[in-house]
Amino acid sequence: MSHALQILVDADACPVKEEVYRVALRREVPVVIVANSYLRIPEHRLVSRQIVTDGFDAADDWIAEQAGEASLVITADILLAQRALEKGARVLSPTGKPFTDASIGNAVAVRAIHADLRAGLGENAPKGAAPFTKQDRSRFLNAMDTALVALKKAN
Repeated sequence: MSHALQILVDADACPVKEEVYRVALRREVPVVIVANSYLRIPEHRLVSRQIVTDGFDAADDWIAEQAGEASLVITADILLAQRALEKGARVLSPTGKPFTDASIGNAVAVRAIHADLRAGLGENAPKGAAPFTKQDRSRFLNAMDTALVALKKAN
């Protein structure tokens, strides 16, 4: 059974939107940029935006509802990644690290441990993720291309 391929981007803090556009347009796969505020997107028939309410997890909820076996979800949010995987989607972090059924349980557990550590440390807790690097960008481009090839074969 063939499904229409799509790329769903959790866009508010996504550092690789330009890379997503480049690969998606080359591969002729529609992209939906999901955010809770207006973001500029290229004027192209394959690129659209979905603006959601500013409610907690509104973008995640919309993406999780739309995700399926023909979807590639781009997100750094581990809990959204888990929800998308449950719907059969492929999921990539902006650093190019794939979230898989085999890896998501560990990622969720590590996330919970870090949340507990931050709560216990208060102001002394480490701030944010590591800086985004050129290697992350390169790894993302390769991983996205690989994921789209696999999706096209599967669908």
